[in-house]
Amino acid sequence: MAEALPKDDALAARIAGLSFPSEGWQAPARFDALARLTAMGLPKRRDEYWRYTDPASFNSAEPVPATTFDDGEEGMVFEAIDRLKLVFVDGVFDAAASDPLALENIEIGLLSEAHSDIHWARDLYGVLEARGQVPVKRPFAALNTAFATEGVLIRVTGYVPRPIALIYIHSSDTSDAVLHHCIRVETAADVTVLENGPASARFTKVMEVDVAEGGRFHHIRAQGRDHDRRASTHIFARVAGKGLFKSFTLTANGVMTRNEAVIELVGDEAVAHVAGAAVGDGKFHHDDTVFVTHEGEACESRQVFKKVLKNGATGVFQGKILVKPGAQKTDGYQISQSLLLDEDSVFLAKPELEIYADDVKCSHGSTSGAIDETGLFYLRSRGVPLKAAQSLLVLAFLAEAIQEIENEEIAEDIRQRLENWLARHEH
Repeated sequence: MAEALPKDDALAARIAGLSFPSEGWQAPARFDALARLTAMGLPKRRDEYWRYTDPASFNSAEPVPATTFDDGEEGMVFEAIDRLKLVFVDGVFDAAASDPLALENIEIGLLSEAHSDIHWARDLYGVLEARGQVPVKRPFAALNTAFATEGVLIRVTGYVPRPIALIYIHSSDTSDAVLHHCIRVETAADVTVLENGPASARFTKVMEVDVAEGGRFHHIRAQGRDHDRRASTHIFARVAGKGLFKSFTLTANGVMTRNEAVIELVGDEAVAHVAGAAVGDGKFHHDDTVFVTHEGEACESRQVFKKVLKNGATGVFQGKILVKPGAQKTDGYQISQSLLLDEDSVFLAKPELEIYADDVKCSHGSTSGAIDETGLFYLRSRGVPLKAAQSLLVLAFLAEAIQEIENEEIAEDIRQRLENWLARHEH
């Protein structure tokens, strides 16, 4: 380990307090990730994909303290959903608060307990993350692979009747959680994974998802509750022929959030949809950075991101569709839009298309604007109070992103959370 330590002082300080497990089947991936991290260093504001987001709070040796948030009587999202619960408190698995790790057509284990040298996850841990480092460097993902000591390992072998819920509890004001999840969806298998909770003062998370031919993976995430939290998350996905990957994220509150999604459509007729709805008030910076690669023929991808910003909040979207040679019949769609509720809020967008095939249908668009005055006048003329009318228009604006959630019970829970947030932030 000593010879692998970085010479860069800032990086050395950043990882000094982290544990490096140097033995077991994960060791080769960890050493490889540490070598890549050492070579690339921590991100800087002048880096191309960090121009709009200051990485300082993710780079610092210690997390900025974040107080826990009491939201009164409102319970946590997804509470009414029948699901299998896995609970983490400040990044540590809480067995007492979790359900038994047993369900039909699924194997669930913990990274900290996966000691067998023939574990199926050895072919996945760090693999998609390493692939996702080209052409864009993602230092915090490499840091995660090197130092994560906990996470879930999920192998899906058929249809799973209940969603798997990863619940993140924030307890300590100075917690610094690092989690790494690996999920393999076997041929024709089907699973839904839910995530919710603030996790810790600073949260660094990687999720690697490998979807085999005909497999279906649904992911719905809710980030929020704690105003001062900071999170850097990555999803790396590989989707085989006729496979389906769908991910939706709701973000409310949080002083700094950076969500990255790196998706490879490697088989013919694979589908990937990534969507997000973010609502921010005041000291709120939210960054969605997405990279979708089309390799197979007749694949479909959708990126749908909507942000509602007020009182000086900042939203960022960086999205790219790469169509490789031979990926004919590609259908790629990308839309990023913001609704600015005052003149102080900012939306920064960088949509990109890079196409090396000639028989494709790809589009991207990005817009930013205020509430539709015509629609507002229409509602007001029919007796709808001003604040209620504004909330209705905000929800209508976010609807396209929420429609990406196939489970209507879960989608309705998300809508209700948005309505509650808007009611709390009317003034």
